Amino acid sequence: MIDGLILIVGGMAAGLFGSLLGLGGGILIVPLLTLVFNLPLLTAVGVSLVCVIVTSGASAGVYLERRVANLRLGMVLELFTARGALAGGLAAFILPETVLELLFAALLVYVAVTMVRGREPEPDVGGAEADAMAADLAADSSFIASLSGPGYRVRHLGFGAVGSVVAGVTSALLGIGGGLVKVPVMHVLMGVPLRVATATSNLMIGITASASAIIYLLRGGIDPYVASPTAVGVFFGASLGSRIAHRIDVRILRGLFVAILLYTSWQMLQRALA
Repeated sequence: MIDGLILIVGGMAAGLFGSLLGLGGGILIVPLLTLVFNLPLLTAVGVSLVCVIVTSGASAGVYLERRVANLRLGMVLELFTARGALAGGLAAFILPETVLELLFAALLVYVAVTMVRGREPEPDVGGAEADAMAADLAADSSFIASLSGPGYRVRHLGFGAVGSVVAGVTSALLGIGGGLVKVPVMHVLMGVPLRVATATSNLMIGITASASAIIYLLRGGIDPYVASPTAVGVFFGASLGSRIAHRIDVRILRGLFVAILLYTSWQMLQRALA
């Protein structure tokens, strides 16, 4: 009974932060299940993928309704992410658990550093600068231009495609939904504002997690008794997070993102070395 309540509360916290930061909640669920409940990492990853799907379903509709997410960009990048998720799901059952834990810790540190160094793209401009942006858009192919949004121009689509494949692989290996990679790639490399990047990531992570969760399900890597209460908590947390995201300053979002990454990385590194 107590364990069930802890799973629900932990799921709510994971869903809240996952929705606010576009992570899917796996960044908190995997450490919760492995460090607190001492579950095998693969079992925790399987449960986390289910919760990532729930997070995406609970928050994506709100972001679309408010027109914060870039649906066209998200679906283009998801074509590459889903392929990576399938490959990562197959590789997850081959690699040793210690290797996966070290990969988890290293990935978190790298993304935290990337987000600290990143800068928010300039807001919409007027006058001569607006004319220059319009000229740049006209020079781009019509496809690239169609992926841009109000006040920003999408760039480096090739880097975005490569990053999306990496996001899919890490999603399947570590149960994080790929948001840890997708958000920095869109924000830092592709010039998408952080708020738009997190909202777009929320659209994508459900599809990404579904692609790899099928492999875990077929191989018996999802524990329904753990996944059920955790997913219930995630649903309520994600629903709340998607409704309050527009009230939170972008700098606070970035600070929360980096703090959670560094803390979780330290905990996972200690577990791997132990």
